[in-house]
Amino acid sequence: MKNLNIYHRIAVLLSLTFLSWQSFSQQDPQFTQYMYNMSIINPAYATAEEGILNLGGLYRTQWVGVDGAPKTASFFAHTPVNDKIELGISFTNDNIGDVVDENNIFADFAYVLPVGVESKISFGVKGGFTFYNTNFDGFMLQSGDRSTDMAFNENITRTFPNLGIGTFFFAENYYLGLSAPNLLSTKHIESENGIKATGVQNVHYFFTGGYVFDINENLKFKPAFMGKAVKGAPLALDITANILINEKLEAGLGYRLDDAISALVNFRVTPDLRIGYAYDYTTSNLGDFNSGSHEIFILFDVDLFGFKGGYDRSPRFF
Repeated sequence: MKNLNIYHRIAVLLSLTFLSWQSFSQQDPQFTQYMYNMSIINPAYATAEEGILNLGGLYRTQWVGVDGAPKTASFFAHTPVNDKIELGISFTNDNIGDVVDENNIFADFAYVLPVGVESKISFGVKGGFTFYNTNFDGFMLQSGDRSTDMAFNENITRTFPNLGIGTFFFAENYYLGLSAPNLLSTKHIESENGIKATGVQNVHYFFTGGYVFDINENLKFKPAFMGKAVKGAPLALDITANILINEKLEAGLGYRLDDAISALVNFRVTPDLRIGYAYDYTTSNLGDFNSGSHEIFILFDVDLFGFKGGYDRSPRFF
């Protein structure tokens, strides 16, 4: 009976998801700590730290308390190969109730050019594949009955090629980015027997920015924002304000328009290792049915040649 109840709740969640796909374009996974997960959304993201391999991972569990709620994991690795070219890989897994599973695997290329004494601009492209799978085996839309909804009657396994582009303007204390990580529109679910059940992933556009204000030698103020737009869906906007103390402890608050209020914290454990956590309190009507969302990340820099180690190396602010 307990499993049946779980299936029923997942069915409701998936039904709402598919209905939203009919009316709106699918939204890509969202991240509260987007400033530390930039490679996933912008292939032009660059640090210009030659000899340093940047590794990062993030895990998000959304709407805790809702059975079948989304869980998202991402990983990236990138490094400059010379003063103009950075190469990397990025991976994202988005899972809804172990029923819908989507994996995106990309290779990233960025070309970096100086545009001033301290500032640089990079142009990036990412290419790879999206692997989309659904598993409706034993799925119950109504208690005791196998679903008669055509959208849940057949498992789906699809593979789509994809391409993304972006640009990233940055210096040591600020950045601006504009990107479209998935340029190719795809249909995940086709119409069947006259019943429209179509999931379309349209192009998502991201506009990001951040700045580091030096309040004093031991205190820095780090505001940032991320805007996300896609045809047929409302504009998504994240605004974040963090305080960095002694270049080690960082804490702040964030606001996602009409959706959530967030608390963020991260700590520079060593010169090359940073870990962080964020909690989202849902402010929309969905907040009545969940206890919020949790997100953790880890960043690790590998000095490939051992030339830049130690606490004297400038920390990476973004």
